[in-house]
Amino acid sequence: MKNLKVIFMGTPEFAVPILKTLIENTNVIMVVSQPDKEVGRKRVLTSSPIKTLAAENDIEVFTPHKIREDYEAILEKKPDIIITCAYGQIIPKILLDAPKYGCINVHASLLPKLRGGAPIHRAIMEGHKTTGITIMYMDEKMDSGDIISQKSIEIEDNDTLESLSIKLKTIGAKLLIETLPSIIEGTNDRTKQDEIEVTYGYIIKKEDELIDFDRNTKEIYDHIRGLNPNPGAYFILNDKKIKVYDSKKGNTKGPISTINNIYKDGIGIGTKDGEIILTEIKPEGKNRLNVKDFLNGLDKKKLKGMVVNDRKD
Repeated sequence: MKNLKVIFMGTPEFAVPILKTLIENTNVIMVVSQPDKEVGRKRVLTSSPIKTLAAENDIEVFTPHKIREDYEAILEKKPDIIITCAYGQIIPKILLDAPKYGCINVHASLLPKLRGGAPIHRAIMEGHKTTGITIMYMDEKMDSGDIISQKSIEIEDNDTLESLSIKLKTIGAKLLIETLPSIIEGTNDRTKQDEIEVTYGYIIKKEDELIDFDRNTKEIYDHIRGLNPNPGAYFILNDKKIKVYDSKKGNTKGPISTINNIYKDGIGIGTKDGEIILTEIKPEGKNRLNVKDFLNGLDKKKLKGMVVNDRKD
């Protein structure tokens, strides 16, 4: 496959192993990624992980703001195949139709479940037991093309967005390279998605990050780990936002949205069916830390009984 002319389109860290594998096994002639973004409080202009990897390997990089309007540079390369993974823009039909082997997408769910931009977050947040990788042909609709191959994986009860992403991106790179020969030879399966089974893993919005303690403990536990480490779930205490990265299920029951118990390693907050114990947090304006360290020096008697998510504004 070393002579296969590939244009790869991707942006985040999740896509890095896929691009690395393509660099090792094919001829990547161009990488397309999202434009540089301002990052952090100092708003430093930062390249995407995919752009950085391409530059390290002396591969031409193209970063259009709107690929639907700015795609001629891609067509001029005359790729044999276009492969995408978490690129972040809808690909126009003129590009989908250009390569002789088509446009292939590596998607982090078992399609038709969880189409969209946050399938890993949503799989954990919604309490799914399994997820996986789908290699598919792209069409004009979001993640709706024919399925070529899939690989499933169990979601462990202690998996976070970070740990599950690591597993899936490794599987994705391996499955893509295993699948590519059949695409080139025309021997691959091509299965239409069952529209009745379609669900969506929509991009996480700000309102999705707030923890609703008027839910079951398991649902809150899944919510927290599905957003760990980024963007992080949060709650409000004394009008301050506190992000939560780790928790465990408690055994007691008390008023909902109230700090009912202070433990050595956590804060127990009442839920619809019991208690969630928060064990790792990031108070507003401070670093991420264990709740054990957060509690040092605090008046625990005052903390107990406080209601969370009770904004005064």
